[in-house]
Amino acid sequence: MKPKKWPGPLGFRSPRRRRLCLCELAEMVAHRFHQYQVVGRALPTPGDEHPKIYRMKLWATNEVRAKSKFWYFLRKLKKVKKSNGQVLAINEIFERNPTTIKNYGIWLRYQSRTGYHNMYKEYRDTTLNGAVEQMYNEMASRHRVRAPCIQIIKTATVHFKLCKRDNTKQFHNAKIKFPLVSRKIRPPTRKLKTTFKASRPNLFM
Repeated sequence: MKPKKWPGPLGFRSPRRRRLCLCELAEMVAHRFHQYQVVGRALPTPGDEHPKIYRMKLWATNEVRAKSKFWYFLRKLKKVKKSNGQVLAINEIFERNPTTIKNYGIWLRYQSRTGYHNMYKEYRDTTLNGAVEQMYNEMASRHRVRAPCIQIIKTATVHFKLCKRDNTKQFHNAKIKFPLVSRKIRPPTRKLKTTFKASRPNLFM
């Protein structure tokens, strides 16, 4: 009889499932905003026993705020309030390839001190949550916009030929090079490794 393998600290026996869980865990820890899918509807009544079901994808810091934002938009768009409605499901959406760099386009609407404005932003990131967090940080720094005043209309992965912003297009060069600011001089063998050096190393390139 073969001994059973220890499932590991996260309780998963499959290495692939463990890797997926670690990717999801890293994404949850790294970003402040998470993408949620909230499904809800109005409560059934004698006049409408099967009310229409609405699904919404939105970004929030946790599930409680995601449901609050869901009812805010549903009340504005479909006249369904939390008091006469119910949430059927709420799920967090994770990135399929969190290790690949992509170009993200974000269409948004925000409220400033003078009125409402539409805007299109482009970001390069490995996850959509990272791009959304970049957007929130940039809007707060450049336009002094608070997070509750921003409404994300649409997000999309943009092909490099369709990108519009120069800040994004500058990274689309296949022969792009970055300067090596400082190089650590390493000994050729472990035998020559010492804690202290007789002369100060020259790190200038």
